[in-house]
Amino acid sequence: MIVYLNGDFLPIEDAKISVLDHGFLYGDGFFETLRAYDGVIFKAEEHLKRFNRAVTLLGINLSITTDELKSLIYKTIELNALTDATVRVTVSRGAGPLGLDPDICPKPTIFIYANTFKPYPQSCYQQGIRVLTASVRRSPLECPHWGCRTQIKSINFLPNILARIESGQSSSGEVLLLDTSGYMTECSVSNIFFVNGERLYTPSLECGILDGITRKVVIDIAKEQGITVYEGKYFLNTLYRADEVFLTNTIMEIMPVGETDGRVFNHKRKVTELLSMLYKKTTNLNHHLTEKKIKES
Repeated sequence: MIVYLNGDFLPIEDAKISVLDHGFLYGDGFFETLRAYDGVIFKAEEHLKRFNRAVTLLGINLSITTDELKSLIYKTIELNALTDATVRVTVSRGAGPLGLDPDICPKPTIFIYANTFKPYPQSCYQQGIRVLTASVRRSPLECPHWGCRTQIKSINFLPNILARIESGQSSSGEVLLLDTSGYMTECSVSNIFFVNGERLYTPSLECGILDGITRKVVIDIAKEQGITVYEGKYFLNTLYRADEVFLTNTIMEIMPVGETDGRVFNHKRKVTELLSMLYKKTTNLNHHLTEKKIKES
């Protein structure tokens, strides 16, 4: 496997970072996970926009343009002879002396990893996965250290990891985190939606959730279909009364939830299945339009 690290493409066994890297020492950095369908990255511009936003918010002096980064991502995919792929771009503040002063790290670390896409088992989509609610709580959005959570994907995932440890969830399950007021936020690696009647609900960004790319695509698709979408603050009992529940992220796309905390949901999943079908059409359309744009340029 070939990866990109700080200006070089090299075998993953030879990719090394310093033990003084502040991503390793302090969790000082961020990442983006992208999905390539038949060699074409889905919603690349949206991911790169969030990438640049993270660079700005964290004050990382990254001397690489968006176009250069996109080329490096595609090159990494190409060097590994991949078509359907998962790509992770990780940036840390880089190596420097011990201490929290960001100015002591002269050069950031950038790492690009691409691997063959490994889907969730089909049984998860047929039966729906299990979601458990954790006792680990998210800090309110008003807390300064959490205010950027809606805008970047921090490499500091400790609350999410603790939630999974507590729940004992396997890789085929998920964990829902509440905030300190008891409102739903998001799951450990995904956004959550629920359906009542023909109406779609999801926690708003004001709940301190990440503005997931897949989340936004699903909201846009639903509105195009005339489905009313509500973004707000919801307690667990609202979720328990739902007809359908599903999760979204780049890898799982739209994942049905079979039960939450022992509450079993509707297996017909009319809205979930409609949105799933239309999401797949959107990824196919993205591929064809991107291919056409490349040929015309």
